[in-house]
Amino acid sequence: MTSDQTPSVTDATLADIAANGIWGPGHSISQAVLDVSRALLASLQGEEGVQLPPELSELVAEVRGKGTFALPRIVTHDGTRLSAFRIRLNSDEPRPVVIVPAGWNPYGWLPFLYAYLKLAQRGYHVLAYSPRGIGIEGWLSTSEGFVDVAGPNDWADGSYVIDYAQESLEPSRIGFLGGSYGSGISQLVAAHDPAGRVDAVVALSTWGNLATSLYDNGTRHLEAVRALIDFTGGSLEEKFDARAQEVLKNFLNGRDLDEVVEWGTERSPETYVDQTNARGIPTFVSNTWHETLFPVNQTLDLFERLTVPKRLNLWIGDHGAPEGPGLAGLVLGAPFPGLAEPTKEAYEWLDHHLLGVANDVPNWPAVSSQSMFTYKTVPASGDTDRITVPARRETYPSWYEATTGSETWYLTGSGGTGDGSLTDKPAAGWSREFEAGALTASFAGELLKAGQREWFGNPGAYELAKFERERLLVWSTDPLTGSGEVARRIRGAATVRLTVRSSVDAATVVAYLYDVAPDGTSRIIAHEPYTLTGLTPGADTTVVWRLQAASYDLPTGHRLALVVNSRDPLYSYAGSDLPAVSATTTISSVSGSEARLELPLG
Repeated sequence: MTSDQTPSVTDATLADIAANGIWGPGHSISQAVLDVSRALLASLQGEEGVQLPPELSELVAEVRGKGTFALPRIVTHDGTRLSAFRIRLNSDEPRPVVIVPAGWNPYGWLPFLYAYLKLAQRGYHVLAYSPRGIGIEGWLSTSEGFVDVAGPNDWADGSYVIDYAQESLEPSRIGFLGGSYGSGISQLVAAHDPAGRVDAVVALSTWGNLATSLYDNGTRHLEAVRALIDFTGGSLEEKFDARAQEVLKNFLNGRDLDEVVEWGTERSPETYVDQTNARGIPTFVSNTWHETLFPVNQTLDLFERLTVPKRLNLWIGDHGAPEGPGLAGLVLGAPFPGLAEPTKEAYEWLDHHLLGVANDVPNWPAVSSQSMFTYKTVPASGDTDRITVPARRETYPSWYEATTGSETWYLTGSGGTGDGSLTDKPAAGWSREFEAGALTASFAGELLKAGQREWFGNPGAYELAKFERERLLVWSTDPLTGSGEVARRIRGAATVRLTVRSSVDAATVVAYLYDVAPDGTSRIIAHEPYTLTGLTPGADTTVVWRLQAASYDLPTGHRLALVVNSRDPLYSYAGSDLPAVSATTTISSVSGSEARLELPLG
């Protein structure tokens, strides 16, 4: 791997993964995850003096007793060699194989080595591999070539990996399991393999439409793409071919975005959903409510178009937070009930469709949705809380059946506090303006990290009173009442209609929906940006757009607030970054098309 000494793994290492997840400082894999995986690999290789807790030592011994492992290089259609990790079970009868394309990270297949051992323990051959171009130069788990971003080369590579699996493992059935980048590749290989050899797919923290994950409502998801480029194990010029470099540079600079959309659409499972349906591939999908890499709406749209045996798990948090601990080393007692469920259910899906286990999978409802922040917590170390009762999960035959009605809230001009109100009667003829271009205290959350804290019981707190009124606008309801402890069951994607006017020829408006407690502290429910270009300065344009979907119980006595500003750290901004260039955005309500918030209820 490298010349570094093999790390020792203690109960404290495992407790770190269980309590904090897989993300470390910045946008990195946590050191605890890497330490566990490197120590497991060293132990499999027979290194002396590797220190592992008893549970991990027993797992390694069991897998070594029932199979053999290898570190092959798989040669693909154009001669590119992919780094792989293989476990072959010593079985007289054919066994299924689970193929695991690695996620988008600098270490390729390495971080989830624990999961490969658990799959072997359950009775699978395992073949994990790093997609082309992924990894740090010089590492054992790094593959050759340029990153194809789940494009045609990756589909072809997946079929060559299947060829290798059939030749070396002679499997009875073939399944794909992927997280993040590997999840999209899994779906795309299943849809494109010329021989239709994939029997089941598990796609964790996945995407349905890469184009709208990158660019939607005229707004580029800049922070996500910058992080992904940094997370390949090298620079843009080192890791991508000339074509991909051109597309990504155009994206970063806001040029030729139609071409970017075409490029992303080609890499979208939703584009090939008819092929997946025709092949009848059982597909298990998961995503999170506050997903910052692959926002949830596009995954919901894909899922609803699938007609195959399917399952969708929707979780609190952000990318990789729910599934990460179970894949990386959830060995000790879970710090809160339900932490093991995301990976447990993924394995049960494979068990039924590949091993033929007579479990409860055929009876599962198509959708299981976790309602945000319905868990119970107690104070833990520092200023963090610990979950004692997991958040409530609801099931539906389809996601769109979660929404059973709607409620319209109309925006007014300034109320007595200077903010506007959300009322049940249309209000036209008013306008309110704010300074555009500056960041504010209203923002969607830190990429990856805010949602990880949510998953572990610590959603971010906002103070509505401290929001900079000169740089944003606020509308809110009176305290709401409802049935018992819940005033509103928000289920689905809220829609915002606003009339926008800018002092310049472009404007970005970001809408945020908040739950405001009686003491003024707030939690974010959903958000979504919208960018307008080619405007006539001073002219009105009415726009309508969906926020990201949510499952949220607004407590009785709380208020619902809609906040609109011009800028969020996650996204591009349509105006000028030069401080000398000032802009004003005006929101108004015109007769016949009054400003409103359509709230989905369930």
